[in-house]
Amino acid sequence: MEIVIIGGGIGGLCAAVTLQKQGHSVKVYETSPTFQPVGAGIGIGSNAMQALMKIGVGEQVFEKGNILHTQIFQNAQGRTLNTIDFSVLKKRFGQESITIHRSDLHRTFLEALEPNTIHYKKKCVNTEQTTEKVTAWFDDGTQIIADLLIAADGIHSPIRRNLMPGSEARYAGYTCWRGIAENKGRIDEYTSTEIWSTGGRFGMAPMSNGQVYWFACINAKARDPFYQNLERNEIANLFKELPEVASELIRDTPFENILHHDISDMKPLRQFVFDRIVLLGDSAHATTPNMGQGAGQAIEDALILGNAIQQFTNWKEALIHYEKKRVIRTGKVIRMSRQIGAIAQLPFRSIASVRDFLFPFIPSSLLLRRLKFLFDVKL
Repeated sequence: MEIVIIGGGIGGLCAAVTLQKQGHSVKVYETSPTFQPVGAGIGIGSNAMQALMKIGVGEQVFEKGNILHTQIFQNAQGRTLNTIDFSVLKKRFGQESITIHRSDLHRTFLEALEPNTIHYKKKCVNTEQTTEKVTAWFDDGTQIIADLLIAADGIHSPIRRNLMPGSEARYAGYTCWRGIAENKGRIDEYTSTEIWSTGGRFGMAPMSNGQVYWFACINAKARDPFYQNLERNEIANLFKELPEVASELIRDTPFENILHHDISDMKPLRQFVFDRIVLLGDSAHATTPNMGQGAGQAIEDALILGNAIQQFTNWKEALIHYEKKRVIRTGKVIRMSRQIGAIAQLPFRSIASVRDFLFPFIPSSLLLRRLKFLFDVKL
């Protein structure tokens, strides 16, 4: 098949690698002028690592990542509320959970593509379908015709919004800063930590090369002007009531490398396929980052779609299979991730104190059991 992918993010590039390895002609069209090594750290769960191994780039990704053995949850005073043992997932499903710099993951996909696959400075402004082909038009006046178009153009996807008016992003209720700092022995090499407080939430995870990825979230109005232009010390001061490591990591991060975004997701969709156009990644199922599954679900999309096209001789049957397998699963991730965020971001001290009292009584095995569907996946 001749396949066009709109969007050169993680989902689009992973789909391109998958489909090229299966022998399809694939072209990727990206709005940005060139590849830019931006972003912070991301988590790749064992489910996504399973998929990457099958796609053929898992070893390269693993080499650039840092293994996580444990997730710790703490209260504002640094007291441990509960833990999750990621090594259990390794024993059960055969793959580690890792952290990696987003640009390293991105670059791994780029290096696996055939030359001249990706075309930059190409903003898709319209699409049109016939019974035989699909056409994409770009803002420079050019067009491309293909058998299939994959819309991997993100949470604000113009293609999706044109196909499904009203399918807009929804604000989760909190804004977030992210960055990468030097570890300097402050956190364990294999342990990620979240600190929950009514004043804000702080998370940190070790990365390769002695670095730490951190995020800092605070409840706020959408696009609140007060939080849009804070300096580094002002950001750190928001979290001064937490253990000192939080403000230290923020202050140790070059200000130009601190990213700030309001956190949004999408209400789960019931449809990903529209004849010859198929939604993939955030354009189909953008989720809050509370389960570390944004990239992971896009990677799963790529493998499931590629396998479906390979398995079924009729492309329509392949897309129906893809949609059936992905709609329910990603919808569950969106809902659970939003629930976790609401619990972690509780603004009321009385309710949060009850949470902090009860959370330690929940067995770690029960926390993992609730996530079993996520990692026990047939890819």
